[in-house]
Amino acid sequence: MKRRINAGLGPGRFNVPDIIDKRCAWCAGHDVYRDYHDREWGVPCSDDQRLFEFLILESAQAGLSWLTILKKRDGYRRAFANFDASRVARFTARDIETLCNDPGIVRNRAKIRSAVTNAQAFLRIKEDAGSFARFAWSFVDGRPRQNRWRHAAQVPTTTPAAEALARELKARGFSFVGPRIVYARMQSMGLVNDHLTGCVRRRECEEAGAIFRLP
Repeated sequence: MKRRINAGLGPGRFNVPDIIDKRCAWCAGHDVYRDYHDREWGVPCSDDQRLFEFLILESAQAGLSWLTILKKRDGYRRAFANFDASRVARFTARDIETLCNDPGIVRNRAKIRSAVTNAQAFLRIKEDAGSFARFAWSFVDGRPRQNRWRHAAQVPTTTPAAEALARELKARGFSFVGPRIVYARMQSMGLVNDHLTGCVRRRECEEAGAIFRLP
């Protein structure tokens, strides 16, 4: 039976079990995926620099595989000033042209321009809300949502909270922030815990969510 697996990858269909080696099956087949699943995916995050990093990475992923982006993560870190939003917001047309020729990232001009304008919008939200984390976490009332999906086919590709956050981001000048991309970001940063109930990481992320507090 083909199952839909979201897991920060966008919708996909794979002929695989729901759980492999006590982990969500989507992370099987590549060490990069497995490390990301075991160390980051679903862990609640309130660090603005990390949130900005995933804003860039998830937006770059649109239309591509998440594995492609993870493999280029070091390239993005170098190209985008270690994900310092204040520096990226000041990138010039010359900087954008240079990045369009950088093999370490996805050389898509629209996505590169978007990273710069999104950095500017990101800083405006930080100024208004005190931190981007406070803004983003307000869409789940400041607490990780603990889902208890048994099967990958149950995991949604978007939710009303993701749709509301996507609308607000667009209204504030962001691009490449459709509901599915936003929900993938919510999964990545632990606003929701979508590890399946049979996954060894689900309880660990739930415990991290229980003690999570916004600074």
